[in-house]
Amino acid sequence: MTPSPPPDHDTAAPAEPADRHRSWVPIALLTAIVVLVHGLLLGAVPMTLGPGPSPVAARFETRTIVAAAPVIPAIPVIPAAATPPQPATPIKPIETSKPPQTKPVPKPQPVATPVSAPANPDTLPEAGTPAPVDAAAPANAAETAQSSVAELPVVPQPPPSAPAQADAPAPIPIVLDVPASVNLKFNVSGQQGAVPLQGVMGELTWSQDGHAYDARLTLRFLFKTLRTQHSSGVIGPTGIEPTRFSDTRKTEVASHFVRDQGQVVFSSNAPPVSLMSGAQDRLSVMLQLGALLAGDPARYKVDGAIAVQTVGPRDADIWIFKIGEEEKLDLPTGELIARKLTRNPRVPFDDTVELWLAPSFGYLPVRIRITQPNGDFADMQLRNIEGGS
Repeated sequence: MTPSPPPDHDTAAPAEPADRHRSWVPIALLTAIVVLVHGLLLGAVPMTLGPGPSPVAARFETRTIVAAAPVIPAIPVIPAAATPPQPATPIKPIETSKPPQTKPVPKPQPVATPVSAPANPDTLPEAGTPAPVDAAAPANAAETAQSSVAELPVVPQPPPSAPAQADAPAPIPIVLDVPASVNLKFNVSGQQGAVPLQGVMGELTWSQDGHAYDARLTLRFLFKTLRTQHSSGVIGPTGIEPTRFSDTRKTEVASHFVRDQGQVVFSSNAPPVSLMSGAQDRLSVMLQLGALLAGDPARYKVDGAIAVQTVGPRDADIWIFKIGEEEKLDLPTGELIARKLTRNPRVPFDDTVELWLAPSFGYLPVRIRITQPNGDFADMQLRNIEGGS
């Protein structure tokens, strides 16, 4: 019997403890991980649910205080004290700007009588003629800026079917004395920007046969025509009644009085305007005013006024001429006594028109001065007169 070999103490004996040690390492490592995870979870709970303020909440509070600069006065803060709090002074609310409330402008009503008409209807002017305005009529632009077409002196006429009142006297008609054919020549001076007007000659040619008329105003320098205004029409119940007016510088611009339609039509494609009785253009108005004063000089008192719808090449407006005193003029043709009429500007960019009408010449214009808003002006003074009566 062969004996078995002795066990190998160097390799077999320690095998059991090494295997036992290696089996506890994973368990210990897993245990440590579990403990660490639980610790992290338990440590995060106070950030959101605990009684203490979280870092996020603290940062929010700080940012709000800095950014919340009040625009309005701050509300008084009552400190927590033993004394009873005092009532805070109410803060007056900030008034916000509101658009200004404007009262509705009443629609202008037609004036049934002239501005200067007295209570007695005997003195009312005949409808369709430029009627005198009250002696207290405004003489400057600020006082007359509110004038409108509806404010013109208009005398209503009864409808054809209305029976005439037996006790109402007939109105006193306006008397006109239209001048006979005449040719007026003027010396012209003035200013245009920095250049003075020198050597300019003006000529106003007026011709009429009792039914039709033709008027032409021409400004010339040497042999060159600078400007021409032309008016043509008829002599009717209201005096001079234009049918066409033109103003020519480099090109012609015209206005047409379409009386059967009751409007003025412009060749410049400007909107048409309503045509009023007694309307004139910018050339014929000077001769119509002279016809009114020549027909009844006593009717037109100093400081009175005459309102006339005046048509230009592109528009129409109510021109109000203030009646002034008689003045002595020293003209190229000699000394003359003339009544001055002035049309003051009503709105910005209006011209000032001054006329001197001489009684000795049938109230024809012997001096015409037109001043523009920029200060430029032209002053026409009578040099010679041909024809007339």
